[in-house]
Amino acid sequence: MEDIKQPKYKGIILAGGLGTRLYPATFSISKQLLPIYDKPMIYYPLSILMLAGIREILIISSPRDLPFYRALLADGEHIGLSIFYEEQKNPSGLAEAFIIGENFIAEDNVCLVLGDNIFYGDKFSEILQNATKQISGAQIFGYKVPNPEDFGIVELADDGKILSIQEKPLKPKSNIAVTGLYFYDNNVVNIAKSLAPSSRGELEISDINKIYLDDNKLNLSLFGRGFAWLDTGTHDTLLEASQFVNIVEKRQGLKVACIEEIAYVQQWIDEDQLDVLLSSMPENDYKKYLKNLKT
Repeated sequence: MEDIKQPKYKGIILAGGLGTRLYPATFSISKQLLPIYDKPMIYYPLSILMLAGIREILIISSPRDLPFYRALLADGEHIGLSIFYEEQKNPSGLAEAFIIGENFIAEDNVCLVLGDNIFYGDKFSEILQNATKQISGAQIFGYKVPNPEDFGIVELADDGKILSIQEKPLKPKSNIAVTGLYFYDNNVVNIAKSLAPSSRGELEISDINKIYLDDNKLNLSLFGRGFAWLDTGTHDTLLEASQFVNIVEKRQGLKVACIEEIAYVQQWIDEDQLDVLLSSMPENDYKKYLKNLKT
């Protein structure tokens, strides 16, 4: 019997948009470079891809902001990654990420994570790594919210089967929001290229999901109690996310989304490489935490 080949997943972080809801904080800087407690916001989605074992990553942002991401993360080699960059000249929808990233994705599968989404929960690494074993189809994640009209919503039958997907509906059929984390097979590129803009003038990720649903190739995992999903698109949610990370880190003594720690634990960098990173950092609590990894 022929062995089934493990699919290769690449990662995309979509860090575009105008950040209009966060104005004037975003007047001169990308939303995803704003701090969430002690780290730039983009560290959080980047850490998700790293925990999934994904090491080739494309960051998509505006022409104005890309130089700042390059300055922050360079080519990723210092943390065992290969990071690439592409421009999204105008915010034309989440699905456009797959068109912009077509050459980067090539013949591989892809995980898309939105640059302003934060996830935290027990056994999250295991959930992510299981998703990367999916050979074909799409994997999305749901989360119950009190304001479903602000999100893409998934309607489920009593047996858990997906019945429909709605994009920011006026009358939601459920309170299960589709989070900003998506795993797709390689067909997603051609699907994205086949889409027509919605009434909002954007290429909608919900339309991609509907096509996978029609083909019976859309899977949903529902995050339950004890799991946190934060969309940091407003001033209030930005503050709440910082407060959440602050509480978790102080109570547990462990950092959330510490990309150097993940690289070290994953053995993508060794102790000597960690020392090089430490030598370039100023003396502060972040550096002290990384130093303690070696003890």
